[in-house]
Amino acid sequence: MLYLDGTYLKLRREDVANEVVYLVVGVTEEGYREILGFYVGGQESANGWRNILLDLYSRGLEEVLLGVFDGLAGLEEAMKAVYPKADVQRCVVHKVRNALHAVRKKDQPAVAQDFKPIYQANTYEEAKNRFKEFKENWQKRYPKVVATWEKDLDVLLTFLSYPSTIRPMIYTTNIIERTMKEIKKRTKTMNSLPNEKAAEKIVYLQAIDYNERWATRRLRGFGEAYEALQEMFKQRYSGP
Repeated sequence: MLYLDGTYLKLRREDVANEVVYLVVGVTEEGYREILGFYVGGQESANGWRNILLDLYSRGLEEVLLGVFDGLAGLEEAMKAVYPKADVQRCVVHKVRNALHAVRKKDQPAVAQDFKPIYQANTYEEAKNRFKEFKENWQKRYPKVVATWEKDLDVLLTFLSYPSTIRPMIYTTNIIERTMKEIKKRTKTMNSLPNEKAAEKIVYLQAIDYNERWATRRLRGFGEAYEALQEMFKQRYSGP
């Protein structure tokens, strides 16, 4: 499984500019995490992500079950171009957060409460039915919110086709967001970095530190899901 996220650091070029750090965290079917790659520079784009995924593929990462990321335009297509057999999961937490920003403050608690039965459902069909109820409740007042959820519903509910014990780990990008926050924390006191090499050094050292700590820490739920995940790999990649 791959978690993809990007954040911005301040680099001093001719002036101080925000430039992206792309980061990829992999999780094995056993539940062990590893930062697989990063790239510093430019502005976040689907093409930038495609190049990073192509690099990972060329380095030997040829079989991926699932990609988990936020809703950058074109990222799903980039993922599918490199890993056509992989599933895609859009971050539900980000989607809920964005929806709440688009509704009146007085309605936010009720809307948030009505979202919960969708992503806390036990099956895809149950989630679809809960979304229908959400649509009936809020269509007239917030048609754009309902429309964007309806459009993305399938990629928001991908996690429901995976073992229940790992669903809390894969319906959100929380795993990689915590890593990104630590990187930004390390650079916050520096105001801006002199160049890409300085930024790359900080990210590299942070990645080494994380990977050493993660090497012996297994994510919760993957032990119970291991055999099911192995079977999913077999069905998806062992055939013609």
